[in-house]
Amino acid sequence: MEISGIISAIVIGIVIGVLGRLVVPGRQRIGILWTIVIGIVAAFIGTAIAAGIGVADTKGVDWIEWLIQIALAALGVAALSKVKVRH
Repeated sequence: MEISGIISAIVIGIVIGVLGRLVVPGRQRIGILWTIVIGIVAAFIGTAIAAGIGVADTKGVDWIEWLIQIALAALGVAALSKVKVRH
């Protein structure tokens, strides 16, 4: 992966994290930095999953890949928020 690909993955990860946070209902007790980190991780994992099932590179917008990434980010935000509530 080239540096431009890594930078674009980080930017997309930020967007994915914010969208994932918006999907989770209620108040999340995590900061924006954790949201961004979760989004970046979800973007990388979601891309790998999409590539594994063969939907990562389609003509036009890769909607299924985006949905996988947003779902992973929402799960990550919800999980981390629950962990933060316990502490």
